[in-house]
Amino acid sequence: MTFLDRLKEIEKTYEELERRLAEPELYRDRQHYAELAKTHAELSEVVSLWREYQRSRQEAREARELLRGERDPDMQTFLRDSLREAEEKAEDLEERIKALLVPRDPRDEKDVIMEIRAGAGGEEASLFAGELFRMYARYADRKGWSVEALSSSPSDLGGFKEIIFSVRGRGAYSRLKYESGVHRVQRIPVTESGGRIHTSTATVAVLPEAEEVEVDIDPADLRIDVFRSTGPGGQSVNTTDSAVRITHLPTGVVVSCQDEKSQLQNREKALRILRARLLRMEQERQQREQAEERRSQVGTGDRSERIRTYNFPQGRVSDHRIGLTIYRLEEVLDGDLDELIEALAAAERAEKLADLKSE
Repeated sequence: MTFLDRLKEIEKTYEELERRLAEPELYRDRQHYAELAKTHAELSEVVSLWREYQRSRQEAREARELLRGERDPDMQTFLRDSLREAEEKAEDLEERIKALLVPRDPRDEKDVIMEIRAGAGGEEASLFAGELFRMYARYADRKGWSVEALSSSPSDLGGFKEIIFSVRGRGAYSRLKYESGVHRVQRIPVTESGGRIHTSTATVAVLPEAEEVEVDIDPADLRIDVFRSTGPGGQSVNTTDSAVRITHLPTGVVVSCQDEKSQLQNREKALRILRARLLRMEQERQQREQAEERRSQVGTGDRSERIRTYNFPQGRVSDHRIGLTIYRLEEVLDGDLDELIEALAAAERAEKLADLKSE
């Protein structure tokens, strides 16, 4: 469907909604009325600009037609100016309409579950994973979001071999989805006595949190094991079987939680993580099926992709997906991520807009 065809369909839908909203009997069903009114309001700006675009195109056609038969020099100048103004206005309106038509990710308003795991670099990678967790926690605090640790495996020096946590707040996924991938740190580790710069990595996965209605889990598909939780180094921290391990038999996905003293709380946290992972698997399956029909988008999910480097000697942060380097390392690690995230969001919008223009 071409750009113009899409707009004609939108205008047709808008006019049908106007007709429906004028029917007195619709007011008896307030929920249905509210749904139609919301859709009508969402389409109104696009339709208004589309109609203005059509008027500008019509003005340009009329000026062009009159110019062909005009012999008076002053009138020719006037018509040329009118034609140019109408064409420029139409071009501007077209860009504004296409920007409004850029599809929104339906998951953008969701809460998220984030998983950070130490990668290459041993204890230094675990320390870096801990710093990334603190970075996201501080960013969430800046946004007024809440953070809840769901599962963690601390390292001996205070970092994390793995930490899984939820971030709850309006638009959390829309901002944090760009963080999935491999994060790399370059610095002199505290464990290095020779003063050499080492490179370590940690992987970040960002999963939209799934509602129970979105992921139907058959209890018969679950194997639930309980065991005693342990702390760093394997020491026992609990004398009861409060830790929970859930295995989803059809997929083989395994989730363990042991942070809470209550087996019930650990079980609920494990199910939240499992639902998010299963939703992610289904979305990735759908994306693979649609891969030949869409262009890849800016860094929104490949956990094997090296996306960012944090270089301590130079005090810089480089995002490799969009070629952006900023020299505010301390501020970024303190949760000041907006410059990076907004640049990534802008690049994604530009790609989607380019897709619209190619239609």
